[in-house]
Amino acid sequence: MKGSVIAVSGIDTGTGKTVATGLLGRAMLDCGVQVITQKLVQTGCAGRVAEDIFEHRRIMGIGLMAEDLDGLTSPYVFPYPASPHLAAKLGKQIIDLAALRRATFRLQQSYGTVLLEGAGGLLVPLDGDQLLADYIRDAGYPLLLVTSSRLGSINHTLLSIEACLTRGISIKGILFNRFREVDRLIGDDSLDMIRHFLKRYGISAPLATMDEHGLQAGAASLFGLVPGGRAADN
Repeated sequence: MKGSVIAVSGIDTGTGKTVATGLLGRAMLDCGVQVITQKLVQTGCAGRVAEDIFEHRRIMGIGLMAEDLDGLTSPYVFPYPASPHLAAKLGKQIIDLAALRRATFRLQQSYGTVLLEGAGGLLVPLDGDQLLADYIRDAGYPLLLVTSSRLGSINHTLLSIEACLTRGISIKGILFNRFREVDRLIGDDSLDMIRHFLKRYGISAPLATMDEHGLQAGAASLFGLVPGGRAADN
């Protein structure tokens, strides 16, 4: 039986999805869940293994895995720090979406859960035609959306949620990143507004936080990623 896949994306680049993916992976390992993380496309990286995979493993407290060295966990790595479609073009490559699916499927054969980190925000182009959100929709993956407390996050979060609703993407949870928060008042209000609009949109997905100390206690369980939470989607 193949494992489940949970997509992890952010409202923008630099919102904390790499750290969130690593922390969720660590929480799952600590609960005995057979989990592996994958980086769909990495840009701005000269090595064969994605820098974000190295960060996942560091946070998870483990070394590189065989699947990392084989390229399964980072199918496409490009040196130019740009959107995947441009980085691939400059690298004289084409991102084969079917190849991405095959790499993830192979990981599903060996692991109970694959945490699939995207690149940038939800509407980042993977090639000249398909956006990351389209890829997640077509694959049928549920989504964990990482947002933050910085100014402008309400707008970016609601736009991302509406993009999911439009496409029929299942939102498994929202992770609110308060690391290096600049203004506590704005952070508290942003959290309240996101919670309010989730209810207004009729979305029952749980909302958890993370900060410099890590994930909110029980966040992985709240998202149904470990025993004691809601059942994970398959």
